[in-house]
Amino acid sequence: MKKLVSIFTVAVVLVGVFCAPVAQAAVLAQASPTNSPPPGVEIAKTLSTITGVAISPLLGVSAVGCYQWSKAKTDAEKAKLPWFANPLFWVPAILLLVACFIKDTAGVALPTVAKKPFDALETVEHKISGLVATGAFVPIMVNIIHEANSTGGQPVASLSSLGFAAMDFSWLYNVLVTPVAMAAFFIVFLASNAINILILMSPFTTVDTALKGFRTLILASVAGTAFMNPWVGAAWALIVLLISYFIAGWSFRLSHFGLVFIWEFFTGSKGRFHPDAKENKMFLGRKIEKVPTRTYGKLFRNEKSELVFDYHPWLVLPKRTLILPAGNYEAGRGLFYSEILRVEGDSAKTVILLPPRYRGHEEEIAKIYNFAGVRDVGIRAAWAWFKSLFGSKTAVA
Repeated sequence: MKKLVSIFTVAVVLVGVFCAPVAQAAVLAQASPTNSPPPGVEIAKTLSTITGVAISPLLGVSAVGCYQWSKAKTDAEKAKLPWFANPLFWVPAILLLVACFIKDTAGVALPTVAKKPFDALETVEHKISGLVATGAFVPIMVNIIHEANSTGGQPVASLSSLGFAAMDFSWLYNVLVTPVAMAAFFIVFLASNAINILILMSPFTTVDTALKGFRTLILASVAGTAFMNPWVGAAWALIVLLISYFIAGWSFRLSHFGLVFIWEFFTGSKGRFHPDAKENKMFLGRKIEKVPTRTYGKLFRNEKSELVFDYHPWLVLPKRTLILPAGNYEAGRGLFYSEILRVEGDSAKTVILLPPRYRGHEEEIAKIYNFAGVRDVGIRAAWAWFKSLFGSKTAVA
């Protein structure tokens, strides 16, 4: 219920910040005869642009830059364009996107293992371009909103436009809308980045293709509705934004989980890592007492010998503590990453996910936390079962 209230509050704020100036600008545009489109149309288009770019940052920024460069007719106009409208940026960016497209289409016939390194590089590119766009692209688009709110050089969003004394509050609007727009962009970007992480984690090419098709469909719907009708496009962009807000926590945890795994796989950190004798950073492997899966924190034993998991929501909020259920725990040795399991009879449930740096250190983890032992999990367990089924060695009686 609290989350629904929060979502409603965010919706009201977004509608107030974006749509109120749009409506006001549209009314004033009707009162002033002009051949140019109402300023509100530009605001609606900007909202759709920010949402679309957040879904695919490199594609969106380079497409907007290419469009602005093509619209500039003179050298003086091109000199005033922002950095992303420079051909030195958007031409290499488009070439990189073409390479990714070829990888996704021609690479369907390749084994999944052969494609994953390229998917990992694409995931890194997506994260970097998204973070850069959040701080460098969105403020420029907000400035476009500010210009769209001006009529004849006078800000529309001022008390004077409503019949009061000439008091210009455009600076206040700009101060308010910039962080809201950046937050909106980042929330949608998180959801898009989570899809990239799912693609990277998926072992099946068909699932990869379906996820990429879904992301492309959402991007095309945002661009298509904005092209057909800017008001419908802005409304659909708000819906995408609200859905992204609803899953923001899940998206953030999955994105951080994927970033840690990508970094440790490519840097080979397990060769330089040794587990701490008291506490170690890990990911929660399942939801426990309302603490969601893939929450990042430190695992240690307290003075009562209980397994304690300390974590910070969103990595920066005040620390919280979770005491894991009592039971028989073992370290699970996996092919790509390892786990901590809670064993109940013949079943073993994953409780903690260990980042790749822990591979090869399962015995140490079992000793540090006084676990019952170590067992193979995942592909390792399947391979051990396969060898035992067809193995030629016999036990000595």
